[in-house]
Amino acid sequence: MKPWMKKTMLLSVSAGLIIPTLAGCTKAKSADTNTERVLRIATSMGYGPDDEYFRQQFTEIFEFANPNIKIEIIPTMDDSYYYGRRDPNEKPVDPMDKLKEAMQGDNPPDVVMVGYEQLPDLISNNLLTQLDPMITKDKFDTSDMVPAVIEGLKKVGDGKLYAMTPTFNSSALIYNKAMFDEAGVPYPTDKMTWEEAFDLGRRLAKGEGENRKYGFSFSTQSMGDIYYSMQMYTAPLQLTMFDDKGEKMTVDSDQWERVWKTMLQLKQDKIIPEQQDPAAMKSRMMGGGEDFNPFSYDDFLSSRVAMSIINYGQINQITNANKNAQNYKGFTPIDWDVVTLPVHPEAPDVGGYIGMNGIMGINAKAQNVEDAWKFIKFVNGEDWARLKSSSSYNIVTRKKFIKPKDGVQFHIDAFTTLTPAPQQDYRIYREKPDIGQVQEIGHQLFNDVTQGKMQVRDALKKWQTDGDALLQKIKESPNGQINGNGGVIQAVPAG
Repeated sequence: MKPWMKKTMLLSVSAGLIIPTLAGCTKAKSADTNTERVLRIATSMGYGPDDEYFRQQFTEIFEFANPNIKIEIIPTMDDSYYYGRRDPNEKPVDPMDKLKEAMQGDNPPDVVMVGYEQLPDLISNNLLTQLDPMITKDKFDTSDMVPAVIEGLKKVGDGKLYAMTPTFNSSALIYNKAMFDEAGVPYPTDKMTWEEAFDLGRRLAKGEGENRKYGFSFSTQSMGDIYYSMQMYTAPLQLTMFDDKGEKMTVDSDQWERVWKTMLQLKQDKIIPEQQDPAAMKSRMMGGGEDFNPFSYDDFLSSRVAMSIINYGQINQITNANKNAQNYKGFTPIDWDVVTLPVHPEAPDVGGYIGMNGIMGINAKAQNVEDAWKFIKFVNGEDWARLKSSSSYNIVTRKKFIKPKDGVQFHIDAFTTLTPAPQQDYRIYREKPDIGQVQEIGHQLFNDVTQGKMQVRDALKKWQTDGDALLQKIKESPNGQINGNGGVIQAVPAG
């Protein structure tokens, strides 16, 4: 998610809250020395040196508690990215490449913040310091941290910890109890298989046309596209479109065929909702009258879907809708709860996605290792978690501070149980930015299958063939821009 989007969701913490909480420890922590020290933090996430969100979210409380430590944020995003000044003849500067260059420069950052998918690159190139010895030396307690997060971070470090994250976001399966009760169907359970979830959905689906009630959806949003949504299903299987080098497609397989046939069957049996037409949906929302539904864009809040995958950040919207039900004509509060995402028998403890917010490690060439570790300990400590636990959009990693807010009771552990699904090496997307077009070829062919124009395996074979051709063009034209038809667009000088 882009920083500007995060800003819109930021839950402000007043100075009045922060100061009393930390006043008791400020003197002790700042008494180490009166000498001002600089802690340099770099990130590939696009934050600038004066980024308000970054400072409010991660550094303000630490700076208050440690007035002798000055935080300096090192940007790694090319300014032209923001202002549209990039020369079309120049290859865009990759923020990750710039970060790695800064980490090995003359005045390197002490702390780096990156995305989960970027960690393997830094670890494999020995650019991060292992944190386990520091954790052991300082007896820093990690036993209270969500296992899914810690184990997810260790997974990319071959069992060793090179970074920590204070907050995260994940998904779960939300269900409408009334729809289950009415159909006499048992509620879903933690770690049920995908097939069990689909079977429940099949028993709940009923009705025709606009009155159709669906059993399952990969997204609460009415405009969701099953082709992209199914990645939640395929990720735990480590099912990829192409090999690690991005040179050969891997979709002409029995496993891909089973996946497509499963999705096709869900559509044909009308277990999952059809993608809503944006114009028709807008008309319903703006039409007013007795049938006015302010939640037309949301299949779950509209009670069109009995079960849906939902992100933790959406829970606040559902609780607010229930609290203000009297203000929405025709809206009935929903009795709901959540369970973990369904799982595959081959990966019974793996979920589809965990977004770790604020993954930070110590540069192997850090000049101020002591303060770098002090900062990471602080941000991942109990005091910080206590203050940040009221966020409506992220979950703190410290388990003792994870609890439903505003008196709403639900099975919040559903968001913390499963470990993140393995992801394909991020570097391939940096090295070959046009490689995402391979997915669009599959999208068109999947649509052909759903419309009865092609058989599943024939479509996968064509995806394999056309995708291989595109990958070859990308390999032969690393500096060229590949258009949507697989051709190479040569850069044209501006003006």
